Amino acid sequence: MYDIGTRARALALVGQGRSLNSVSRETGISRAAIRSWQDRMEPLPRMTQPAPGPPADQQAYAYLLGLYLGDGCVSPHPRGGHYLRVFCADAWPGLIQECRDAILRVRPGVRVHTVPKQGCVTVTSYWRHWPALFPQHGPGKKHERAIVLEPWQREIVDAFPWEFIRGLVHSDGCRVINWTTRPVGGERKRYEYPRYFFTNKSDDIRRLFTQALDRVGVEWSILRRGGEPFNASVARRASVGLMDAHVGSKH
Repeated sequence: MYDIGTRARALALVGQGRSLNSVSRETGISRAAIRSWQDRMEPLPRMTQPAPGPPADQQAYAYLLGLYLGDGCVSPHPRGGHYLRVFCADAWPGLIQECRDAILRVRPGVRVHTVPKQGCVTVTSYWRHWPALFPQHGPGKKHERAIVLEPWQREIVDAFPWEFIRGLVHSDGCRVINWTTRPVGGERKRYEYPRYFFTNKSDDIRRLFTQALDRVGVEWSILRRGGEPFNASVARRASVGLMDAHVGSKH
């Protein structure tokens, strides 16, 4: 028989994303025993982990928050704890690596996995307290419920607005080259210009994006699709220059 403290320590190691093999080797407890404790519907009171502190790296958190609001989710594990998942297009390996790095900077010590899927990669990390760092999680689609930042999140976004903007653009945004024609010397010439778009059905998430743009002095406009607001656009040369300096294209 193992005492409660021993069980709590073993389950805490598993909760950090450690494998049953590694926890068994470190503690000397059999995998079968650890697995049986995991299968309990409710952990013993002393087995619960303390609530987490603030993000270890607030700049990385601002970026990861943008990724999460665009293409992320927090989902429960059947045996307790939660998964943070961020879906990244496999065309952008640099973005996938940045996502991995941000998770590890926000919560040092967790394990991060990449799960290939058709056309994308899921960057996944298990930790018991991900909902505390992403309180916007909940049932249903984000655009069907209110998305409001907690005061401590607002302070981080205000301190690192460009990182937040980068995360949102890297998830649901893009840098494109638009073109038009104009008369030059009596002839119509093709004229190309760069432009940024952020596309999200959630009014709240688009508003968070444009509020951050306001904070850094970027001019923007809202474009509609089917009569409904859908795209936030940055097209003015000076504002595109700012975006190029701080965000840039996905890679």
